Amino acid sequence: EPQNWLSHGRTYSEEHYSPLASINAVNVQQLGLAWYLDLPGRKGIEAIPLVVDGIMYTTGLWNEILALDAVSGNVLWRYDPHIDKTVARFGCCGAVNRGPAVWKGRIYTGLLDGRLLAVDAVTGKPVWEVQTTDPAQPYTITGAPRIINGKVIIGNGGAEFGVRGYVTAYDAETGAQVWRFYTVPGNPALGFESDAMAMAAKTWNGEWWLAGGGGTAWDSFAYDPELNLLYIGTGNGTPWVREIRSPGGGDNLFLSSIIAVNADTGAYVWHYQTTPGENWDFTATQPMILADLEIGGAMRKVLMQAPKNGFFYVLDRATGELLSAEKIVPINWASHVDMASGRPVEIEENLYTEEARLVTPGPHGAHDWQPMSYSPLTGLVYIPAHEMWWVYSRLADYRYQQGLMNHAQNPWAPAPPEASERLMNGKGYLLAWDPVKARSVWRIDGGRGWNGGVLTTAGNLLIQGHADGRLVIAAADSGKLLWELPIQTGAVAGPMTYAVAGEQYIAIAAGWAGAVNMMGGGMGEIHHTDSRILVFKLGGQASLPPPAAPEPMPEPPPLTASGETVALGARLYGPVCGSCHGFDVISGGSVKDLRYMQPATHAAFKDIVLGGIMQDIGMGSFANVFNDQQVEAIHAYIIKRAHDTYVKLGD
Repeated sequence: EPQNWLSHGRTYSEEHYSPLASINAVNVQQLGLAWYLDLPGRKGIEAIPLVVDGIMYTTGLWNEILALDAVSGNVLWRYDPHIDKTVARFGCCGAVNRGPAVWKGRIYTGLLDGRLLAVDAVTGKPVWEVQTTDPAQPYTITGAPRIINGKVIIGNGGAEFGVRGYVTAYDAETGAQVWRFYTVPGNPALGFESDAMAMAAKTWNGEWWLAGGGGTAWDSFAYDPELNLLYIGTGNGTPWVREIRSPGGGDNLFLSSIIAVNADTGAYVWHYQTTPGENWDFTATQPMILADLEIGGAMRKVLMQAPKNGFFYVLDRATGELLSAEKIVPINWASHVDMASGRPVEIEENLYTEEARLVTPGPHGAHDWQPMSYSPLTGLVYIPAHEMWWVYSRLADYRYQQGLMNHAQNPWAPAPPEASERLMNGKGYLLAWDPVKARSVWRIDGGRGWNGGVLTTAGNLLIQGHADGRLVIAAADSGKLLWELPIQTGAVAGPMTYAVAGEQYIAIAAGWAGAVNMMGGGMGEIHHTDSRILVFKLGGQASLPPPAAPEPMPEPPPLTASGETVALGARLYGPVCGSCHGFDVISGGSVKDLRYMQPATHAAFKDIVLGGIMQDIGMGSFANVFNDQQVEAIHAYIIKRAHDTYVKLGD
């Protein structure tokens, strides 16, 4: 049904390609805004809307589900699942959601607090819900469910915070659990759930299960109906540092892996590990695409992925055989992938210890969760790639703490002299990649990076939201710019397209979100605008209101604390507060920039951090983490950073 967009990537193959061509490279200059819907708040939007027979279904802030008239944008119904907003502290990169699933008159979505919810598509009334995680553990759900053979497939997140990853299938009609596949082994003394877990346990050492292990499947799935195989992309370990996580080494299956399981039973079939012994937060949760390609003179059923580690992989999706693996960006952690073993050849001099190493890509990856697209017309894969560096250095005195960021990195280790310039000057581009010849064909400059997901169409269109606040359309065959429009905020979600009564529309949910804006500390663009859904058509005449004026920075209170207190505050702030408010107190805009606190907020600072008086907006109490003196030190550090910026602006 080309007029509809029925699943996250439109089809089971997750191509993010549409056969619609009414809007095309010839007439796209006539494209205009048909309608828009502002969403309250600035928490960021990563959802891809779905459209079924003229009705758009999507998720907004705090997992609100919306049904909209896809022609007019009129709201048909809203459903607020009333999640516990304090769980936002366990989301590495914001209180986001990548959208719903639809099946037989119901809408399904995973909630940040670990619930899976089914609501009636006509009324928005809840039908069933199930708690997919242990509420006592720091799990979250940010990914979109998939519906396969009458089952709802959902994973979870929280690896850094100390959980054990798994994927579960639930009966779409009743919510009953059908099967569960764990992605890393648990405590051997308790027995293993499957032969796959017994096999994986042989690649681990020490007592990894005490910290959960990680390996969460927080985003990527694909499905082959002919093979009846579900493909799962898995994440990083807990903590990142492999010598701490698994003393004595080991590949640590199934971290950073692509796993094929039987879709009906969850039984293991094959796996390919992109980064054995994962050490850099190089997840393989990035989107996968299924296609049939002629390779070496024969048609092959392939799976393609560009995970964080910087290589583009083409696998035989029936067997897991590696067909190619080439770099999409410059990298310095590995020289190449050995085709005989399928393993990356690591560059030993850049394997960090307590001594810092400047590595690319960093934890933001060469490509993250933003969807890439494959066009069967051009034979190209379009990747929202970026070149970003990171200073890695392991803590000498690391101690696991459930519910806090357990990456075991030492941000205070002396960094190489070129680190600051490299960190703050990332580079992004939209890369057109030939998966058969395993090489880049051309690319479009994308500024500092962290641009949005990609859509291609049969109209020779290549569509992407940019971090700088534009929606951009290029020719898919050449990369030539065809059309662009300022949309007033960074767009990271993937665009989609649909048709109603024969008229085609292009839609995108825009709202600056993700790791770079949450914790990047000025590494990316900064937007202080609300999130919105924007829909375009040929001849559209709607227009956006003028953007709001930037918030003025109030004069910060006097800095009376000693230098030692400020330094202590900096050390305490980074690993806990920095994951939401920016590592050096520079917010990308989707959460409060603490340098801009008003006098009343400064006065209530301790009550906010320890008392949880703002838990209704997601800022829960950290009384189990900090004491009074530590909160005072953090406050002093924030005041110092506010003075640094205020003086700079005053100049």
